[in-house]
Amino acid sequence: MRVMNRLFSIVAGLGLAILAGGAAMAQQVKETLPIVGEPKPWGTGFQPAATEIAEDVQWLDGMVLVIITAIVLFVLALLVIVAVRYRRSVNPAPAGFTHNSVIEVTWTVVPIVILIFIGAFSLPILIKELDVPEGDVHIKITGNQWFWTYSYPDEGIEFDSLLLGKDELADYGYTPDKYLLAVDNPVVLPVGKTVVFQTAGADVIHSWAVPAFGLKLDAIPGRLNELWFTPKKEGVYFGQCSELCGKDHAYMPIEVRVVSEEAYKAWLKQAKEEFAAGNAPRKVAVASAE
Repeated sequence: MRVMNRLFSIVAGLGLAILAGGAAMAQQVKETLPIVGEPKPWGTGFQPAATEIAEDVQWLDGMVLVIITAIVLFVLALLVIVAVRYRRSVNPAPAGFTHNSVIEVTWTVVPIVILIFIGAFSLPILIKELDVPEGDVHIKITGNQWFWTYSYPDEGIEFDSLLLGKDELADYGYTPDKYLLAVDNPVVLPVGKTVVFQTAGADVIHSWAVPAFGLKLDAIPGRLNELWFTPKKEGVYFGQCSELCGKDHAYMPIEVRVVSEEAYKAWLKQAKEEFAAGNAPRKVAVASAE
């Protein structure tokens, strides 16, 4: 009996050591990959652009902001001038004309010119985003109630990605403030490679969105939507489902890790053993608020 107890103690100790080693490895990965894209408390600006698409979108937003600010200030100035110059005490007898052809043509033509100017910059950006090139990495993303399923068809890998509970964050190397952001199985991508991804919904409409990549694409049942991007910076990026999809809509975050080519190949080798398509265990329980 004493021998059996001793063996049991050794096996239990080995199991704890393996678990500790796994947690330490997760922590090491976190330490070597900076968190680049994440929401900040009271943040009002964009996350750092990590793709060419995000750079274009942020530049376009800045340009449009300048234009609409100028319009708002111009209209405000007109209101102030009219209120002061034509107030009753200064202008007791109002004019009786009904129209002014020059002004009417101006307020019709000028907005058209402004819209054409904005469209001359926005349409090429939109066309470039929708013109999907030949990809180095292909991923199919399926939205479920309420988790994501990622498939790498060229590699024969498929796995589910679920929210980490509060009591699981430390085991994966995360601090408590990453609750509602971190997941158990993040998407892993090589830096500098063109990624082509397709989205679909398994039940209702979801939306795969990662702000630092400048991407938001609906996942619709019975339909495949497609976009592309090329991550420029290594790091960890967080996103969220951005289409109201049911009671646990807030509990299906997105995590993407962009790594070096060597690290990506090492991950692929490990993932093929763990997540071989059709063999990976299916996780149907959703990690909820607790």
